[in-house]
Amino acid sequence: MKAHSDANRPLNVALLALPEVTGSTLHGMFDLFASAGRDWAYLTEGCQKEGAAKPYIVARDKVPVAAFNGVTITPHYALDDCPRPDILCVSDFFIPPWESCAGRFEPEVAWIKRCYEAGTAVASACSGALLFAEAGILDDQDATTHWGFCEAMAKMYPRIRVHAGRTLVVSGNDQRIFMSGGGTSFQDLALFLIARFIGVGAAVEVAKVYLLDWHDAGTLPYAGLVTAKQASDAQIAKCQEWLADNYKQGTPVATMVEMSGLPERSFNRRFSRATGRSPMDYVQSLRLEEAKQILETTDLSIEAVAHEVGYEDSSSFSRLFRRKTGITPAQYRKRFAALRQALQA
Repeated sequence: MKAHSDANRPLNVALLALPEVTGSTLHGMFDLFASAGRDWAYLTEGCQKEGAAKPYIVARDKVPVAAFNGVTITPHYALDDCPRPDILCVSDFFIPPWESCAGRFEPEVAWIKRCYEAGTAVASACSGALLFAEAGILDDQDATTHWGFCEAMAKMYPRIRVHAGRTLVVSGNDQRIFMSGGGTSFQDLALFLIARFIGVGAAVEVAKVYLLDWHDAGTLPYAGLVTAKQASDAQIAKCQEWLADNYKQGTPVATMVEMSGLPERSFNRRFSRATGRSPMDYVQSLRLEEAKQILETTDLSIEAVAHEVGYEDSSSFSRLFRRKTGITPAQYRKRFAALRQALQA
C-alpha cells in the first residue's frame, strides 16, 4: 500500500544529500526507486510507463554538494522548497565512528524530525541512522547502522537499542522508521521499501532488472526482519523485554502469562493489541530470525539449528520456516550463506 492518500500520483521519495555523502548509495537508491513500475514493462513489453515513485535529491541549499569521493551531486530542491515526501531517505556519509555529528547538521536534523512528525516514513542507510539519533526519533527504539558505528552509536545515544547483527530494522511510530546496515544493504532497503509502499510485485521486478537475486523468491525471506511494534502497555513491554533473552525456552508464552498476572485470554488480547501479533507468532518470529542468523554463519545441521532456537522437532521447524519465509532452511542457507562464505575465502 502506498504511503499517501492519492494513489494516482507517484510516491514522493526524497533523498537527502549531505556533505561527504556516498554517491553510489544516494544515486543507487535513486535509480532503484525510479525503476519501480517503469523499467520492467519497458524491457519485457516495450511499454513506456510512468514510474510508481518520483525520487528527488534534497540538500540544505540548492547548490552542488561534494560527495565523499569527489563526485558533485546537484540537488533538485532545498529543504524549504521540496515537495512533501512520502518517504525520506538518508544515505550514508563519511564521519569517523567515534566522532559526534552533534551540531553539524542542525537544519537537516530539524527537517527530518518535522517530516517524521508529519507522518513521513524515514529510512537510513549505514551511517545515515546517526541523523535519526540526533533528531531524537530513535529514543527507546530498535535501530541498526554499519557494524563499524554500532558500538559508538550505542554509547553516544544510550536510549537507543542498537542491533549490530541486523541487516534491516523497522521501528518507530506506526513502524515508519526503516534502517539498513552498511555496504550494499541500501539495495535491500530500497527493495524492502518498494515492496512495502508500492507492492511486492514491483520490488521483484526491480530486483530482476538490476539482477538483485536476494529477492528472487519475493520478500518473504526478509519478513522476519521487521521488528514487532514495541508495546506501550507496561506489562506487555516487560514481557517483550524478557522474551528477547528467553524465547528458546520450552513454554515462553505460558511463562509470560504468569509474569503478567493476567488471565490467559486477557493476556493474549492485550499482547496482540499492543504488538500487532499473537504471543506465539511473536515467539516464532524471534526464533526464526535467530535461525536465519545461525544458518548464515554456521554449518550446524538443520536438526541442530531447530534445537538451538527452541524446537525439539526439526520437521515442525522446517515446515514453519518454509511457511513463514517461502523457502526451506536448506534453501535459505544456500542462498544467503554463499556470499558470506565467498567473501571469507
